[in-house]
Amino acid sequence: MFRLIILILFTALILFFLLGMSLLRQGLIALTYSKIEKSLLLFTDHPLKAFLISIVFTGFLQSSSAFMVIVIGFVSAGALSFKRTIPMILGTNVGSTFTTEFLAIKMDVLIWVLFIGGLVFILIRKYPFRQIGISFLGLGIIFFCITCFSRLAVPLTETKAGAEVLRHVNDSSWSALFIGMILTAIIHSSSVCIGILMSFMNEGVIGIEQAVSVVLGSNIGTCVTAVMAAVSGGYAARQTAGAHVVFNILGVLLVFPFLSASAGITERLSDDPAQMIAHFSLLFNVVTALLFLPFTHLFYRLIDRMIPPKP
Repeated sequence: MFRLIILILFTALILFFLLGMSLLRQGLIALTYSKIEKSLLLFTDHPLKAFLISIVFTGFLQSSSAFMVIVIGFVSAGALSFKRTIPMILGTNVGSTFTTEFLAIKMDVLIWVLFIGGLVFILIRKYPFRQIGISFLGLGIIFFCITCFSRLAVPLTETKAGAEVLRHVNDSSWSALFIGMILTAIIHSSSVCIGILMSFMNEGVIGIEQAVSVVLGSNIGTCVTAVMAAVSGGYAARQTAGAHVVFNILGVLLVFPFLSASAGITERLSDDPAQMIAHFSLLFNVVTALLFLPFTHLFYRLIDRMIPPKP
């Protein structure tokens, strides 16, 4: 009975975390959508500008999936060309790591400040106070869930399902990669996946090499949202989603063969396990983005051949 309660609580926390992410995103989009719209049309005429602007807005929205859905919407409407989105995909991968860096900060004492402050601002009901309040409330929920994940990490490993998943993660780096990919694809949030991973790392139940594999897997799994958003769009929208998948898979293929070396570097980035994971995610996405950025025109040709316009 106790183990069943732990599983129910863990599932509820995932849903609550997703609610927090949704509220944070909702508030921030309400504050910035018009600026995003103008910037996407004005500052994406050069690859470097497109790369930088996507880092800024993805970091601000705290979600690469949300930003990619917006970009694909513009592509579907014909307001953005597929060619312009290629450096933006690289930028959104970098911008998404700001969320993981944020999650690694110990902010337990601010949880109630965010809750109360958020509710007070929401009650004001005027722009921009209500939107700020929604963002604060979402942020409070996120940090509350991170704290609870840490407390549930050890009890969860004592359940049959939790022990089985953990065994697969620790037994094989490939298993860890696929679990990170599948979990992220199911819950449509790499931030939730990495947030849970950080909690388990803090409790010492997952090794550093396996944790790096989970992060790499989540980088692939996060593409699912963009693919789903592009299904009903035109071929340019499907090209954009396809490019997102190709970039992220290539990035993982570059690093995964050198997993032990990557884990060794990660251990030197910080003494705090959660910060190790956050810093690795940032370093991985920055390095792969800088490697691919000079060759965006080649990727454009590749994707154009892989997903050609219908005759």
